Amino acid sequence: MPSVHPLGLNESDSVGEGTRIWAWAHVLPGAVVGRDCNICDHAFVEGGVVLGDRVTVKNAVLLFDGVSVGDDVFLGPNVVFTNDLRPRAHIKKGPEALLTTRVENGVTLGAGTTVVCGTKIGAHAFAAAGAVITKDVPAHAFVAGNPAKVRGWVCECGERLAEDLTCVCGKAYQKSGDGLVSA
Repeated sequence: MPSVHPLGLNESDSVGEGTRIWAWAHVLPGAVVGRDCNICDHAFVEGGVVLGDRVTVKNAVLLFDGVSVGDDVFLGPNVVFTNDLRPRAHIKKGPEALLTTRVENGVTLGAGTTVVCGTKIGAHAFAAAGAVITKDVPAHAFVAGNPAKVRGWVCECGERLAEDLTCVCGKAYQKSGDGLVSA
């Protein structure tokens, strides 16, 4: 059973056991939220959102229809996802007109990151605070800036990788496509 703060609002029937929804957070009907998530104050989770297990949604994060988040993801304060590339107040669009966004397992999005819809953020990628993600991010990439660009590589543990793609924790990686995989 999820735990909902007296000032939080959970309207979804699909919230996993051990999930906590804090004050002024709002989870709409139809949202799917995994187990042991933490949805902090003022977060908004729209009905077409899917969150995996052990996801941290910090204060004031906005998740709109079409966003899918894997397990063990950290969404820093004020992370914003979009789902319409050309919004107009006078044009009402249905769900089929919205673009989806996929955040894979183990990703960290720093405070104030903006994610433009239609993108995929690869497993264990790390976006610096204030990054504006406008295109796909490879697995294990460290991105920063506006628009976000790959500035290096990170381990599953979150540490920056050395030039030889090894980590102080002992893990090693190798190139695979645009991203990295365990060596």
